[in-house]
Amino acid sequence: MDFPLTTRPCWVEINTRNLEHNYRFLRALASPGVECLAIVKADAYGHGLALCAPAAVRAGARWLGVTSVEEGIAARSACPDARILAIAGAFPGQGPAVLHHALTPVVWEPWQLDELESAARAAAAPAHSVPVHLEIDTGMSRQGADPAHLAGLLARFTAGSPLRLEAVMTHLYASDEAHGETTPAQLARLEEALTLIRSALPAGAPQPESLSVGATAALLGGTADDLRALATRWNVKPMLRLGLALYGLIPEFDPDFPAGLAPAALQSARKHLRPVLSWKTRVVSVRSVSHGAEVGYNGTFVATEPMRLALLAVGYADGLDRRLGNRFSLLVRGQRAPLVGRISMDQAVLDVTEIPGVAPGDEVVILGSQLGETITAFDHADAASTIPWEVFTRIAPRVQRIEAES
Repeated sequence: MDFPLTTRPCWVEINTRNLEHNYRFLRALASPGVECLAIVKADAYGHGLALCAPAAVRAGARWLGVTSVEEGIAARSACPDARILAIAGAFPGQGPAVLHHALTPVVWEPWQLDELESAARAAAAPAHSVPVHLEIDTGMSRQGADPAHLAGLLARFTAGSPLRLEAVMTHLYASDEAHGETTPAQLARLEEALTLIRSALPAGAPQPESLSVGATAALLGGTADDLRALATRWNVKPMLRLGLALYGLIPEFDPDFPAGLAPAALQSARKHLRPVLSWKTRVVSVRSVSHGAEVGYNGTFVATEPMRLALLAVGYADGLDRRLGNRFSLLVRGQRAPLVGRISMDQAVLDVTEIPGVAPGDEVVILGSQLGETITAFDHADAASTIPWEVFTRIAPRVQRIEAES
């Protein structure tokens, strides 16, 4: 048997060279003058922040996007010179950590400004030395300031305030709709908010420098041109937040563009983006069972003939969706082998009856490629009725992340 790892054989390989390639490719698509923030929140979409954040910085990213102050501290440890945006803002008591670790929080509530101002004044921070990004709710009804209540927030950015409104941002929540009306309506609301911001900021307060709007789908689906035009009209620097495509996957557009009519950026991305993550395990043991043998909890699979079954060191506690039992296949020896029976917390079983020579120690690919065959996060998502983002972020922390050899 060949078990090269000295730990339980369930691991993720991260190809940081591919991540660097993807960032540089997307940055080139965005055109000169556009700031491209690399999203590394949720442990870099489950890929491992400690590996992925430095790779993005090596590729040229000046900004990293995380969810929380806690993630921001981890990113600061890995990338001491990067600008780090805490997208979900600071919570009560976190103001001092924001200042100490030089994080840039998103704000949209008065109490968030209270927290940051209190920490800044306690630290004797100079005027306008604490940058924040103000998020505007342009229709998602989730995070962001109601444009109708902006005046009260803007009044807080006085000439003597330690806070500085560095950027305005919003989230385009339907930019993957190829011909939808939602995004144009959001951009119109954002422009109205920018008009108010320009006129209502107190005298002596710096005007915003950047406009942070749009993610991967906006860049690849054609909306990026509208964002650049909007930023040009307001004399601010456009910023895009690169997420899924950074890790080698392209969002699905609904409806998809007709063949040959997709935007040039999307067509190019489909050719040039490279996968970053491979998820693997190994065969622990192989057994033969007879006709009528039940497999797994509650016998949801019954052998219809004599079969050979391979036990794997992976289960739902590792992130393998329990719904994939009896309805999905993994790769072993370059062939697809069906998952049979229910997936257990720590184990799963493959039917390898039709794959000669499967033995303990054989590598099994859960997500990735093997001998010309590939299983993608979209394949997992389609089988489990979810989305690739969840497939990636569901991979448990106990699954070791290691850097791929090539």
